[in-house]
Amino acid sequence: MSENAEQALAILRTGGHFSWNVVPILALVIYVYAVEVERRNWNLVYAGLALWGVDWFNEIWNSLVFHFTQYAPLWAAPSETTFLILIGLNIEICLMFAILGVVAAKLLSSDRRAKILGIPNRWFLAVVLSVAAVVVEIFLNAAGALTWDYAWWSARSPIPIVIAGYLHFFVVAFWVHDMKRMRSKQITVGSIYAFDIACLLLFGVVLGWI
Repeated sequence: MSENAEQALAILRTGGHFSWNVVPILALVIYVYAVEVERRNWNLVYAGLALWGVDWFNEIWNSLVFHFTQYAPLWAAPSETTFLILIGLNIEICLMFAILGVVAAKLLSSDRRAKILGIPNRWFLAVVLSVAAVVVEIFLNAAGALTWDYAWWSARSPIPIVIAGYLHFFVVAFWVHDMKRMRSKQITVGSIYAFDIACLLLFGVVLGWI
């Protein structure tokens, strides 16, 4: 087992690191959604929820990577945190992803067919935002806040992180945002969360793998 994985396991779901810093962050998340609900910006609300749900899926399979390798997950969060939910997901990261989809969707053009540098704006923004997120991760890794133990998933090999770590977040969020029928948004987001909850119950509660 890698040293980073050991450090993360030592604080996994322990309650002794509470910090009041997480409370205003939670309030900010609630405020962001409250504003969009008040304005009835349902496209933004469902885009935000979709991205958050996909992030939960990522964190689940990352935890399963550790379970099956017994060496390390693709990413771990072993540094100080109020609460480490899964081996690569702390409460601070979780709350950040809760609003990232809303922020990203606000950048979308009202014209779905508009292009940026000859590329459809949805795909252009999805790629740019994914690359930007990986750049942030590189700094977090350098600070020891987010760790990597595989050479093919590292600052020297960022493409897998861009594609498997972030691109689908934004693609799904924008896809849900652009759905014409509210019912379609609800079914899609509901399905994402139903799958996440089923995985958490099966792999976490029942099997104890994550």
